[in-house]
Amino acid sequence: MDTQPQPAGTGGAVDESTPAGVVGARIRRYRTERGLTLRGLAARSGLSIGFLSQVERGISSIGLTALGSVAKALDRSVADFFDAGTGTPASDVSPLPRHFTLTRAETAATQYVSGQQTYRMLSDRGPDLVLEPMLVHIAPGGRRETAYGHRGEEFAYVISGELLYEVEGVEHRLCPGDSVHLRSSVPHQMYNDTDAVTTVVSVVTPRLF
Repeated sequence: MDTQPQPAGTGGAVDESTPAGVVGARIRRYRTERGLTLRGLAARSGLSIGFLSQVERGISSIGLTALGSVAKALDRSVADFFDAGTGTPASDVSPLPRHFTLTRAETAATQYVSGQQTYRMLSDRGPDLVLEPMLVHIAPGGRRETAYGHRGEEFAYVISGELLYEVEGVEHRLCPGDSVHLRSSVPHQMYNDTDAVTTVVSVVTPRLF
């Protein structure tokens, strides 16, 4: 059990009236249930202590890929950090082979909201499939995440709006039709510095859910 002292300012109630507050509160609860300090969680997830502290207090939001690293460190699924999604119940989905899924446009997609970002999952679960395709709406403003790396690969294609995509400390402005594809172990982060919503098709590996 990690018993190192907590950094100052990590205590106090979290405002759970916002999506970021809900996620932050659950990270703190699952972390304390495992007897981990922020330092211990930072070491396991690859994220900084300061960033995790801000996320737990609802000051900063956390992207799904970063949350995936936190979930793995806490032996949880990413879905555990959100309220029930709006996807089609499993009983309404026809059984399909392990290597194949079919998602119709009229089928309600599960959505997850974390701070400025809304993630719409674009496919059902396939046990033998490794890609996680998502439609991501990124609202303007918010705090910039700390660039970090994680296992897998990541692809982003801008449909509308503009996006700043930082890779290894270098910022690249992506406009509609632009895309980026990288090995996710390279430190990276994205940010919407405009005054309009940016919409991106994102595909990451491994699957988050």
